[in-house]
Amino acid sequence: MNNTYYGKLIYELSQPGRQGYSLPENRCAEYKMSDLPKGLMRENAPLLPEVDELSVVRHYTNMSNNNFGVDTGFYPLGSCTMKYNPKINEEIAAHREFTGLHPLQNPLTTQGALAVYYFLQTSLAEISGLSEFTLNPYAGAHGELTGLMIMRGYHMERGDMKRTKVIIPDSAHGTNPASSAVCGLDVVTVKSRPDGTVDVDDLRPLLDDTVAGMMMTNPNTLGIFEQNIGVIAKAVHEAGGLMYYDGANLNPMLGKVRPGDIGFDIMHINLHKTFSTPHGGGGPGSGPVGVRAGLEHLLPNPRVVKVSEDDYDYFKVECSDKSIGSISGHLGNFGVMMRALAYILTLGRDQLKWVGPLATLNANYIKESLKDVFELPIGGVCKHEFVFDGLKDKSTGVTTLDVAKRLLDYGFHAPTIYFPLLFHEALMIEPTENESKQTLDEFIRIMRVIAQEAKDNPEMVKSAPHNTPVRRLDDTQAALHPIVTWRELVADSQVADSQVAE
Repeated sequence: MNNTYYGKLIYELSQPGRQGYSLPENRCAEYKMSDLPKGLMRENAPLLPEVDELSVVRHYTNMSNNNFGVDTGFYPLGSCTMKYNPKINEEIAAHREFTGLHPLQNPLTTQGALAVYYFLQTSLAEISGLSEFTLNPYAGAHGELTGLMIMRGYHMERGDMKRTKVIIPDSAHGTNPASSAVCGLDVVTVKSRPDGTVDVDDLRPLLDDTVAGMMMTNPNTLGIFEQNIGVIAKAVHEAGGLMYYDGANLNPMLGKVRPGDIGFDIMHINLHKTFSTPHGGGGPGSGPVGVRAGLEHLLPNPRVVKVSEDDYDYFKVECSDKSIGSISGHLGNFGVMMRALAYILTLGRDQLKWVGPLATLNANYIKESLKDVFELPIGGVCKHEFVFDGLKDKSTGVTTLDVAKRLLDYGFHAPTIYFPLLFHEALMIEPTENESKQTLDEFIRIMRVIAQEAKDNPEMVKSAPHNTPVRRLDDTQAALHPIVTWRELVADSQVADSQVAE
């Protein structure tokens, strides 16, 4: 690609005197700059790029073409469920009657939006087997924190103040212990068995009257269903604790198992994963939290409720003094919820039941097709994802990182690598239910090609990628010495120019 804007940073296109905008007329002329506090006023004008509009458009258009997303290629990112977001979801979420609303306007003028909240809450309750949901949390980790606050609030309400421990499997997502710590709870780790499931014998001695509950992902991070979940839930409940379900891996359960039916009391759902809404790049996200009957009053404020009066139904927003309080500015990320509800209603009850089985089928198809060239530490049927422990033949020194980088040359995004930490060369693959057999077959073919390259020409794999806009980076230097300001880059550029001139 020989475009002059391709691969350049915006500051490199800057030319003194160029501009691509004009500021609107100042409608606040009566407000004097001298009224601003001295500490808030700049002494010098900001050093910004001077570029025309066309250069900016070309720059960011070309930059966007370098982005990899599920709309452009296969994205088998294990543990993240990078599912395709149908365009009808976008059209509905972008409807001007929704985008023009303000969260603080009179609820009587936002009945349609409140209906969306309410119907999504009740849909998630039905899908999960729980009693009621809040949509307020902004992301999965935020949902975890909210759920743990409800867990702690439950014990404090009963005067059981010494329950400050949360049991978490050693294969758990890293956000689980982090959320527990933020909530002021102590983490107790329970070991996994060789097959990746919770070691019940290791769990039992940990259960005492200081345990607030147990956090679990089922299927777990290895994609294995915890078949002893009934025994585990009974043991935790008998010890007085609550069961928390991390909904990051809910996708393969749709249509087959409801967390509320197998002993879980609280759960969060990564709405942006399971229910097909955009995520990545820091947002947007959504982490609704559901609870079993008897815990509804602890859900955070505000709440959307349905009121029936004189054969007329309407929705209102209310707060309760029994709640754990507010955990967000208002009612969460509405646009994400619109997309999720559109996805649920588009599929309907019957078609939603196929999500889990198809996700499981796709994952097992890839696993069985590659286990002769990639190390499979845990056999048997997986659910939505599985983990290889690098190449089977490690004699040439090609690592999981090398395989991931080489995949970029063939137009595939790499799976999750080096997670979970149970395996040294972990390669975690999750295809989701959306991908066709043709796509899976091509991915399998390329993975086998790379495995053969690792034997025949290992240096080519170790130095990959070769045909991407940016070659392999020095991750250590990028972390230790990041360049995060344009001014620094300009200074470096000016020094380089002066050296060239000399």
